[in-house]
Amino acid sequence: ARKVRELGVSAEVCHSDIQASKLANRKGVIISGGPSSVYEAGSPTIDPALLALGVPVLGICYGQQLIAHTLDGKVTKGEKGEYGFAELDVVAAASPLFAGLPTQQQVWMSHRDSVSALPTGFELLGRTSTCAIASIGDHARKLFGVQFHPEVIHTRHGAAILKNFILGICGAAVDWNPEGQIEELEEQIRRTAAGRNVFFFVSGGVDSTVAYTLCLRALGPERVW
Repeated sequence: ARKVRELGVSAEVCHSDIQASKLANRKGVIISGGPSSVYEAGSPTIDPALLALGVPVLGICYGQQLIAHTLDGKVTKGEKGEYGFAELDVVAAASPLFAGLPTQQQVWMSHRDSVSALPTGFELLGRTSTCAIASIGDHARKLFGVQFHPEVIHTRHGAAILKNFILGICGAAVDWNPEGQIEELEEQIRRTAAGRNVFFFVSGGVDSTVAYTLCLRALGPERVW
């Protein structure tokens, strides 16, 4: 979500099993990665209707596997995981997902299972020496998947891939500025505190430090300990 917002587009995090009808008015949906296997009991899943809404969908890592598994593709269990750099060979350079990008690019892998058979209507977009199906796409339905992680800095053109999906394929508008959220967040803090003092624990990480700073700005040093 943070990577989407860095592109100037608002993003909301939802549970994977959210009803598809609640996403029908969204510009696009990203199904994130994770350590689960589609064959494990209780592993995250999606409402199958999501893939028939006409809303563009991008599956990342486990998200790609989940798209293939939900449709009529095949996911194969890996004997051992793959973690680290890989060289992506883009075999469908005309795909809007890779528009303007080199056909050879560095990506970051972190997975065990992988897609071994494409769902109907999909074509192979990219592969690596260790992953035969590293990216897939159904351009008619605007459904895409990548086995690697475009959201991490180790994927050299990851931000551009996300930009191609969000601004190009989804047609989202650049209309979100984090600076414009500060006053609204401060007002939410004041309403939540409702005149009470706040005893704040800070881990030292970015998230807690930013949250503390917003509380300090909203309530003043005499009310934040």
